[in-house]
Order: sequence, then C-alpha cells, then structure tokens
Amino acid sequence: MPLYIYAILIAGIVAWFTPFVFAHRKATSASTVDRRSRWGVLLQLAAFSLLWQGHFWTRELPGWRLVACILFFGLAILLSWSSSRALGRHLRIDAALGSDHQLVRSGPYSVVRNPIYTSMLLVICAIAVVIAPWQLVIGALLLFAIGTEIRVRTEEVLLAQKFGAEFQAYRNSVRAYIPFVY
Repeated sequence: MPLYIYAILIAGIVAWFTPFVFAHRKATSASTVDRRSRWGVLLQLAAFSLLWQGHFWTRELPGWRLVACILFFGLAILLSWSSSRALGRHLRIDAALGSDHQLVRSGPYSVVRNPIYTSMLLVICAIAVVIAPWQLVIGALLLFAIGTEIRVRTEEVLLAQKFGAEFQAYRNSVRAYIPFVY
C-alpha cells in the first residue's frame, strides 16, 4: 500500500482525536460516576484494533476506497470538533455527571444524541475501507456496536436519573446514532 495512505490514516485519526484532548482538559469534576462504561470503552478499542489485523500492506487500493476514506474522516472530524465544543466541560471518558451538568441539546446533539459515537463509527469506516478485509470489518463493527451500547445505556441511565422527563422527551425526539434511522 502506498505510503500516502498511512499519512492519510494518521492525519485523520489525529485530527479526529485532537478536540477530545482539549475538551477533556476543561472537564469539571464528576459527582456521579458509573465505571461500568469502561467495558464499553474496552470493546470499542478492541474493534479499532481488529481492523489492523489484516494483510493491509499488500492490498490494492482502488480510487473509490481512498475517496470514501477521506469522506468518512471528513465527517468524523466535523462531528468530533463540533461535539466536543458543544459538550465542553461535560466531556469525560467514564459515564459521569457533574453537579452542574446540563443536558446538551445544541449543535450535533440536536441531530443525534451520541454524535461522538457516530464520529467513532465513521473513523472505523474510514480505516476499514482502506485496510481491512470484510470479515474483520464485520467483527469490528459488532464489537463496536456492543461496546457503544454498553456506554450509551450506562450514560443514559445517569441522564434519565438527573433530568427525568426532560431527558425522556429529548430521547424520544432525537435518534441515538444515525439521523432519521437509529
């Protein structure tokens, strides 16, 4: 595989991940934490790792795959920057709420409830389209979906406890991951 593909993958991952580093520095302390969400994080990391297990260095790369990779990364980066900006000081790795936590419904959170996870799915697709055989992509997507569901369910329990009917109305009106679909 040409060297420029690796440069695109590295640049895409770094550009996607950077806003979370900045936002995490601004995070306030959490008053309620549910560490069970770490199991979801572990499965999501396993999904990303699985993609790199194929013999991608010998793979042919048609032009459409490169275009798809760049488009997926572009959307993922747009979501990661706008999501981390909208979430601001509430961004945490664990499912957690601070005493001053607010229900964020602006920016990408007005379109999907979990735009960060949507952006992660787009990163998986960007990587998969250029390096992974379909068998690994299916396995990675399955691990990612399970890990994401663990995280989302843990987070949404906390949000429902804190915001009650306000969160339920938001949950009923905004899709979880993919606008107009799910």
